[in-house]
Amino acid sequence: MSAQEGAAAFAGLVDLAARTVGGKVLLASDDFFAEKENLIEPGRGVFIPEKYTERGKWMDGWESRRKRVPGHDWCIVQLGVRGQLHGVDIDTNHFLGNHPPFASLEACDVDCDTSPEALRDQVEWTELLEASPLKLGSQNLFALSDRGPFTHVRLRIYPDGGVARLKVLGVPAPVAVPEGRIDLMGVTNGGRSVACSDMFFSPMVNLILPTPAENMGGGWETRRRRAPGNEWIIVKLCTPGLLDELEISTAFFNGNYPDRAAVDGLAWPDAPVTALVPNVDGTELDWQPVLTTQKLRADNVQSFAELANRGPFTHLRLRIFPCGGISRMRAWGRAASLDPATKRGGLGVLNALSNDEAVAALMRCCGSTRWAKAMAKRRPFTSLGHVLGASEETWWKLGDGDYREAFTHHPEIGADIALLRERYAATATWSAGEQAGVAAASEVTLQALAQGNRTYKERFGHVFLVCATGKSAAEMLALLEERIDNSPENELRVAAGEHVKITSVRLKKWLDEAMDTP
Repeated sequence: MSAQEGAAAFAGLVDLAARTVGGKVLLASDDFFAEKENLIEPGRGVFIPEKYTERGKWMDGWESRRKRVPGHDWCIVQLGVRGQLHGVDIDTNHFLGNHPPFASLEACDVDCDTSPEALRDQVEWTELLEASPLKLGSQNLFALSDRGPFTHVRLRIYPDGGVARLKVLGVPAPVAVPEGRIDLMGVTNGGRSVACSDMFFSPMVNLILPTPAENMGGGWETRRRRAPGNEWIIVKLCTPGLLDELEISTAFFNGNYPDRAAVDGLAWPDAPVTALVPNVDGTELDWQPVLTTQKLRADNVQSFAELANRGPFTHLRLRIFPCGGISRMRAWGRAASLDPATKRGGLGVLNALSNDEAVAALMRCCGSTRWAKAMAKRRPFTSLGHVLGASEETWWKLGDGDYREAFTHHPEIGADIALLRERYAATATWSAGEQAGVAAASEVTLQALAQGNRTYKERFGHVFLVCATGKSAAEMLALLEERIDNSPENELRVAAGEHVKITSVRLKKWLDEAMDTP
């Protein structure tokens, strides 16, 4: 397995054992040839052919002597932050004739002040990986049978030999979030980099590591962007929090630092990563501006206390223009409850409705019964971004029958709105507003649009759907003519995508009206 394949196997997880996260090697049965502390250093280790010590060949890793008695060797590592463990990489890079043929991994969840001797002699350990064969000179990646959370791991090698690096891959899970002013993004507090547009030169987790970077490779750096646009990274905060100050460091980045940066925030505690990233059509969640676009300086630490919005937020998104490297980012602030956001305005009204009332209200926004029932169960919503994101996520988990049911609640574009008011009484005024561009169209265009709708419905079995807000009749006619040759399977997905946009518009209208209702 290549280094790139190894990184991809557990993408997005943190090496909780790494020295840069605060990991410590506490005790080993033997490290005669190469020190145990090397096991948690960054990278995969290097090989210097001519370098020797008084004990033999210098190796960048942990290496025990050749065992001449029964038994095997082991090493205990304290994780930098307690966490849920998903995988392990036992890397034997450069260890060829001296690698261990087998290894296993154990873990425990104890107080971090537990002595090394107590860990060795008194603690109950849980086996996460049974003795498994290792390949020489390779990354050896394994999924773990028990995720914990855990605070320490013990690597056992059978019977002896050398391991270049041990990476324990998981998700931070501290016992408690510290009180007072903290770095809400910090990995040791439980923050997590969940997605980024690019991390060609260095991984996204580097942005939130607790210690300063030691060189340019210790930050987060994208490749050179050759197309319009910008790069971004999204971090889930350790807890919902109110922001005091943001700190952005470009340490070691000189000719490759970003020209500008901006930060946005979102309040959605359990947002799936797939909902956080932009869609293929460019649409995205209702991110709130936190830091307006600011000029950055090379090899510098800049602090920003004047913020456009302080939250509370659950996620932050850093956008850099157009590309480059950021060494570290800190989001200083305090833990805060999201409850107040659920008790005011239209969201408060929606959250306070009974289940039946909520289903009825949501059916005004989308005609799928299963969608409305699922959305009612997902309450309380904490922000506009939360409700819109949950709407789209719920929609794409439905089936074709649900989509067709929802489509029946839409009048045909170009039809006489008055004739449809009786059937679509609940959404007639919204439909009229959404199709305002049709009312001002020429008679020729209207006739072509009406005929196009009839042809479309005969071909696909449902009405032509397009998010008509802001579009003229001529634009809608052009879209209809463009889509008429789609296959029925593809067109159903295209129409479903337009329905998502229409539902978002209607949700916003419902919330605005609910907020204005005495």
